[in-house]
Amino acid sequence: MSFAEGELPELFNTWNDLNISGLLENISHVELHMCHTAFNRTALLHAMCTLYIFIFVIGLAANALVVWVNVRAKHHQRRHGTHLYILNLAVADLSVVATLPVWVSSLVQGGVWSFGEAACKLTHLVFSVNLFASIFFLTCMSVDRYLSVATRLCELSSRRWRLARCVACAGSWLLALVASVPDTYFLQAVTEPHSKVTQCQPVYPEDNPHGWMVGVQISFVILGFAVPFPIITVSYALLARALASSSSSSSSPSSSSATDQERNVSRKVILTYIVVFLACWAPYHAVLLADAVVLLGALPLSCRAENALYVAMHLTQCLSLLHCCVNPVVYSFVHRHYRYDLMKAFIFKYSTRTGLAHLMDASQGTETEYSAVENPPVVATGSPSEPEEIQT
Repeated sequence: MSFAEGELPELFNTWNDLNISGLLENISHVELHMCHTAFNRTALLHAMCTLYIFIFVIGLAANALVVWVNVRAKHHQRRHGTHLYILNLAVADLSVVATLPVWVSSLVQGGVWSFGEAACKLTHLVFSVNLFASIFFLTCMSVDRYLSVATRLCELSSRRWRLARCVACAGSWLLALVASVPDTYFLQAVTEPHSKVTQCQPVYPEDNPHGWMVGVQISFVILGFAVPFPIITVSYALLARALASSSSSSSSPSSSSATDQERNVSRKVILTYIVVFLACWAPYHAVLLADAVVLLGALPLSCRAENALYVAMHLTQCLSLLHCCVNPVVYSFVHRHYRYDLMKAFIFKYSTRTGLAHLMDASQGTETEYSAVENPPVVATGSPSEPEEIQT
């Protein structure tokens, strides 16, 4: 990030107090050089540090648990269809939260970057790639769940079905890398000549720095929200309609009550997926888009509005990372089969002696209260050779 000439020293110090590198840092480009700071910088700094520490602790524990359970389930449990997406999602979220102590360290030092330029670029790249990948895996998962219900993909062999999912995951990682490289390229460990403070920040070409800033911001909005959210919403809406249609056509009068209950559970689960994504990412990208519009000069703001946008930018940056804490719950442990895998993983080393694993397997086999979102009926005709490979 570069600053306009003549910016007030006080406001440069304000940025020093609030600067963090990585994807989040590149988004704080509200120009305050014509306005006095009208907010408590210390309170904002403390709020950000507290949020980052909370996200780090909860996100690290929850995602590490998801990865561990999934790795154990590889050998001890039957996998469900979106197992690969959920595992990659947990790895991505785990990598994101693992970088947060570095940003907190910079924050508590008043924005000083003391780790060198190589660490500046590398840490940002890890953060950015995994942040984008997390969003892309959620998108792939929504499409996969709908296709497994509403199309004849169940007629594919299990090997081809797994290969398609592996290709989707690899493509998500590659796209996340491509989306992150341009911004990482401009990052530098810059030492301010007057204060001798070193910061990890992007330095765009001098001929049009604002144009580069806006371009980066718009790319974040498009790849991080404008494209994924409609795909997720439409996919889950179509999934809900397909499940409702399937339940209506296959239900008998004697089972209508159970069918209605299952349908309601499925709708609530699907609505939860959409609302969680919207709540985590909509505020962040809305403020980011407003910042880009301000930079283009299309939306002149008063000093009070610019200060409000500046504070909103930092707070929504922090709040957007709450998805790293919420994803393990919403996409993993809210479902019965993951709770079963977790319980069995903890007691597995005792199960061969006590026979408890056998009892758990028997109980699992008689369980009938799964949500239709977890084990959706296949609408298309034809019977799959391996049903477990198409379950979501």
